[in-house]
Amino acid sequence: MSAPTPSRKPSPGPAPAPTVRTAPPRKPSALTPAIEAWLDELRKGRRLSVNTIDAYRADLADYQAFAGRHGLAEWREATIVFVDGYFAHLQRRGLAGSTVVRRRSTLRGFHAFLARVGGHAGDPLALLPAPRRERKLPHALSIGDIEALIAQPEGEGALALRDRALLELAYACGLRVSELVGLERRGVDLTGRVLTVVGKGDKERLVPFGRQAATALRAWLERGRPQLAARARHDRVFCNARGGALGRMGWWKILHGHARRANLAAHVHPHALRHSFATHLLEGGADLRVVQELLGHASVTTTAIYTHLDRGYLREVHRQFHPRA
Repeated sequence: MSAPTPSRKPSPGPAPAPTVRTAPPRKPSALTPAIEAWLDELRKGRRLSVNTIDAYRADLADYQAFAGRHGLAEWREATIVFVDGYFAHLQRRGLAGSTVVRRRSTLRGFHAFLARVGGHAGDPLALLPAPRRERKLPHALSIGDIEALIAQPEGEGALALRDRALLELAYACGLRVSELVGLERRGVDLTGRVLTVVGKGDKERLVPFGRQAATALRAWLERGRPQLAARARHDRVFCNARGGALGRMGWWKILHGHARRANLAAHVHPHALRHSFATHLLEGGADLRVVQELLGHASVTTTAIYTHLDRGYLREVHRQFHPRA
């Protein structure tokens, strides 16, 4: 008698696909519209630059993230205790004093807007003590360092001509980064050796430059720029290797590359030539008010920081001009 054949279990078939749980779409924060409304007012009403608007946006994005983590549903809930906690949070993160001061200015402007437009009860920052701002002295290169830096672009190629003109003009005129890369050809007077510069707040000023900068700039405009930007649709003086307008980061890379070859990389930053321009003028005896005008500073107190670099300069000015020195 044969053994019974064991019954075969039916195949279980393919395993069911795992259930994928998708997170519900995040609701837009109720805190965002007020921020966008304020930035829009600054953009259209005060005509602030794109860079300034972006800085305000970054400040408020950090503030909003902190508010979100602490459960704020609307800006009316931002009390003095909450704001004080935010600045304590910034200190724990080790942010620079200048950053904290700027952040405070941003928040004061924002909450003033909320009080004016949204009917909020005053400024929660009004009773907070102002943070102390350390006054860092700008680093200025020596004249020898400047000469070594400007000597780095070698040859007569288009890029070398461009870089030489960039370095010469940045030092000769003390331009801000945005002013240098935003300079347009119609703002250049090679015969009179003067630039028409559009600075902060769309304010125009005239800035002279010397013979060496004029020679470098003329060579770039006549022999270098036509090779790179013959068909460019922009009117910018300086362009990148593809003929497009040179940007802030492009200038920083150019400057850093030449500084590294001159063994100056540790001391050179985007404003180094501007700081050196101001310092060397004052050390050479230039009037503080004249340097203020050349730099485009709204207040002479901003320019006065450069006088701290050399106490000997202050003593010499006092000796020359005080009646009882």
